[in-house]
Amino acid sequence: MEKMSHANNNRLALALLITFGVVFLVSATDPWYPKDWWLENVLVFVGVPTIIYAHLRSPLSSISYISLFVFLCLHEIGAHHTYAEVPYDLWFEKLTGSTLSSVLGVERNHFDRLVHLCWGLLLTYPVREIVLRTSRMRTMWAALVPFFIVTASSTVYELIEWAAAELFGGDLGMAYLGTQGDEWDAHKDTLMAIVGSAIATLIIVATKSQPADDEVIIE
Repeated sequence: MEKMSHANNNRLALALLITFGVVFLVSATDPWYPKDWWLENVLVFVGVPTIIYAHLRSPLSSISYISLFVFLCLHEIGAHHTYAEVPYDLWFEKLTGSTLSSVLGVERNHFDRLVHLCWGLLLTYPVREIVLRTSRMRTMWAALVPFFIVTASSTVYELIEWAAAELFGGDLGMAYLGTQGDEWDAHKDTLMAIVGSAIATLIIVATKSQPADDEVIIE
């Protein structure tokens, strides 16, 4: 029994793409730091066309598309406000009367930590699916290799942030880097990605997801 037909998968992918397009336009409307918005969205300008091209050649599963969609939407929130200034405390206070920071007992804006956690949590499954389709891995390496790829890519992204901050300098460099004065920021961000990917990997192993379950059968 196939999980999703090619036609249904196309409809889902198109719906998510259109919805993300709306989110992208909202994010692009009067961003708090326009130059930083452009810099943050280099990831989107490269990533989304790549996903579309890959879909046309070999569609991913619905789980993968939904995971990528959620991650990209979170990224657009960070791009609009800059990651260090996403006003989640204000949003939470309007709903509950208290700030989330006071509830959790923290002072730093942790939206960037959340997105790095989601980098690992949400990207591991799509990467695993690609690994399964492009290799013969069906043992523990089918779980470990995606984990290594996702966590390594998080580290590479931290290096790109550092290089961009050095290149542009000034307020733009600091806004893009978003360390908020924490000299161990890059290390903690990478740790969050590792934790997220480890959680995703454990869920995949625990549910005993089989390669065939991840494939979209083309009718």
